[in-house]
Order: sequence, then structure tokens, then C-alpha cells
Amino acid sequence: MHELVVEDAMVSFDGEILACSIGIDEGKITRIAKVLKGEEKYDARGRLVMPGVIDSHVHFRDMRQEEKEDWLSGSKAALYGGVTTVVDMPNSDPPTFDAEAFKVKQTVAANRSMVDFSLNAGVGDNLPQLPQLWKLGALAFGEIFMAKSTGGFSIDEPALKEALKAITLMGATASIHAEDEALHEELKKSLKHDPSSSIHSKLRPRESEINAVEAAIRLARETRVAMHITHISTSRAVELISREGITCDVTPHHLLLTMDHWDRLGSHAKMNPPIRHDSDRNALWKAVNDGSIEVLASDHAPHTLDEKNLPVREAPSGVPGVETMLPLMLKAVADKRLPLQRLIDMTSANPARIFGIEGKGSFAAGNDADMVFVDMAKVRQITPAGLHSKAGWTPYRGFEAIFPEAVMLRGDIVLDGKDFYAKRGTGKFIPGKGYKRLSDVLKMARAGKRT
Repeated sequence: MHELVVEDAMVSFDGEILACSIGIDEGKITRIAKVLKGEEKYDARGRLVMPGVIDSHVHFRDMRQEEKEDWLSGSKAALYGGVTTVVDMPNSDPPTFDAEAFKVKQTVAANRSMVDFSLNAGVGDNLPQLPQLWKLGALAFGEIFMAKSTGGFSIDEPALKEALKAITLMGATASIHAEDEALHEELKKSLKHDPSSSIHSKLRPRESEINAVEAAIRLARETRVAMHITHISTSRAVELISREGITCDVTPHHLLLTMDHWDRLGSHAKMNPPIRHDSDRNALWKAVNDGSIEVLASDHAPHTLDEKNLPVREAPSGVPGVETMLPLMLKAVADKRLPLQRLIDMTSANPARIFGIEGKGSFAAGNDADMVFVDMAKVRQITPAGLHSKAGWTPYRGFEAIFPEAVMLRGDIVLDGKDFYAKRGTGKFIPGKGYKRLSDVLKMARAGKRT
């Protein structure tokens, strides 16, 4: 008999949806069968049950940027969107470019987060720090900025090559933000007086991403690093990446927004890389469906409403998205734009595999019992008032979406209808492989001393 059984669950097995029961013991999945006995039961009521979503690209701000977001508000928004695990990027304030800053962020997240979390480490002029960051538990290195973005970080090609060599030796993964800084600087001068609402897309054109992806691929070949390129926005970048065995992710905003949205959204549509034309968006959808793009990530990058109400040239780049990512894509499933199994793979199994997030990503026995319960018939419009990020705004106002009705994290129901049960500080830190290797070495050393 199991401690807990989820009954009457509809689960996708390689695209076939079957009714089943899920046995849970000590917060982990132990068995899936037609009927199971449990000391306690949770009735899924015939709803779709998916693995908890892994959002492999968030910026939860906090520390010196608490007005934008903190780990408490960000993780609450995540749970309402069906996200049970997040990977936070390093361009926070202070940035996680050294051991001290990494430990500070880990402590802050551990005290506040209501979802499980991993932390990426930054890469810039900190080459000697990289091994220590890896041992402390960084999941991956990056996003590594090939061009300046939020935080003002960037790295030139010679320094990037040396960093990638070091990352290769550690057996880690490099996550790349691919844009061309030199091209941006040229365009700032030539487009200085352009008054158009779409100026941000002109200042960071599709050629910027393509140039940077070509350079990143060349460096990946030379250094043999495990490379992931994040928030891809152009058809050509997808073509280049798919030939190389390099992985990549795409965001909902690059799938759902285009140049046509600039006039309506203004600065609320500003992010890096920027929104593109329909031709690129259509190519991204094709790549999502054929498997060329393996991961869906939100690039949740909140700013205050006052900041985003500034003119386009002055406003910071970034949009909130951790709460709306799954609901928007579930609506895409309902609209037959995306198979359900592809969505599940892109938001759970694939990010877990690519980044080495242990115990997550599927309903395999021994994995954490992270689940999202969805009624696909319940569609509603997105409103800023219905969301939970500190941002207080969304570029998706009025978009139709399917939000989770309930969420389970490690066997505990943390959201059920209008009832929210999650507590601050209950999120678990999930370290990368470097931490595990160090732990194994220390265990072996201690065992040797005892003998």
C-alpha cells in the first residue's frame, strides 16, 4: 500500500492518453498502474496530469532588485503556472560570477522559494572562479552574453573561447545568449534618429542572432563544449543549430508575438532578442513541432510597470512569463498547433536531460512526485490582475490560456483550485554535476579515513 495514490489520472504515455493511478511514497513516484491502494488518496477527477514543468530560464531578481521580483513572488507565480522547478540566470544584482555571490543567492532562494531551484553561474572576466562555482553546485554556465543585455554583461570571442575550454574540462554545459554586440553598436549610430515603435527590433536585427550563432557554433567545434543556445528567434539560427547537435530553447513570446505587436504593446514587447516577423515565428513553430527545438523556456524577466511604461529606447528589456508559459502552450495544444506530448517533452523530460536535473522531468519510478492537474476544457483570458508576479503587467493581456487547476510538489498538493498551500522556504536546491562529484570525492575520503 502506498502512502498516497493519485486516482483517475489521465496521463500521456508517448502521446497516448490513458487512465491510471499513480503511487507516491516519501514524495517520490513509486508505481503507475490502473488501480492502486493508498493510505491517502487524491482524486484527479479525470483531469490531464502532467509532470511538473521545469522552466530552465528565469530571472527571479531579488536582493538589490526586489522591487521587480523576489524568490517568494516569482515562485508563487511559477506554481500558479504549473512550474515546479526553475533555473535562475546569473545576471542578478549582485551577479553570480563568484563563489560569495553564488552562496548569497542560494541562501536567499532557500529561504524564500516555494519551488525547487537550480542556479546557473555567470561567465565574463572570472575564468579562475569557474571551477569553484561548478563545485558549489552551478547547474550550467550562462546565459553567457555575447552582447550586452540586462545587467550590461558581455564577453568577447577570445575570452569566450577560453571560458568554453574550461567548461569543457569540467564536463559542464555552456548556455549562450547569441547576439552580435559589434553590429548593435553600428546600428545605434545609423538609426539614432529613427522614431519608429519597432526600433528595438531594428537595433538588434535577425542578422545579429545569426552572426552570433555562427560564431558560437565555430567555438563549440573548436572547444568541443556541450553547448545550449537560449531563446532562439530566427529561422536561420534554427537551421544552423539543428545541423550541429547543439540544443536550444524557444520562448512563448517569440512564438506568439511579432513585429505587428509593437504598435499596441510598445515597451511591453521589448526583450532580447526582440520579436521578429511572421516568417521567423512560423519557422519556430515548425521547429517546435519537428523536434529541432527541444526546450520551451519562459525567459521570465520582470521589470516594474513604471520602468516598462518608458519610451522603447529607454525601457529595460524583458517580459514576465513564468506563470503564463504553460497556460499559453496548453491553449496551443487545444488549438492543434502543438501535440501534447511535444509540450510535455519540451517542458519536463528534455530540460531535465539536457541540463542534468536529477529526479525531475518524468513520471519514472524514483522521480519526485511533481504534477500538474489540468482541465483542458477550462479556457480563460489572461489579465494582469489574475497573475502573481510583482511585475503587475503582461504582454499577453487578453490572450486565451488554460491554467492548471492543481499542482503537486514532491508529493504535497501546493495549489488546489483557489486554495494555495505552499510555504516560503520549502523549495529544494538542485545542484549540478560538479557538486555531486565533489560530494562523492568527500564521501570516499571520509570512508578511507574510517578504514
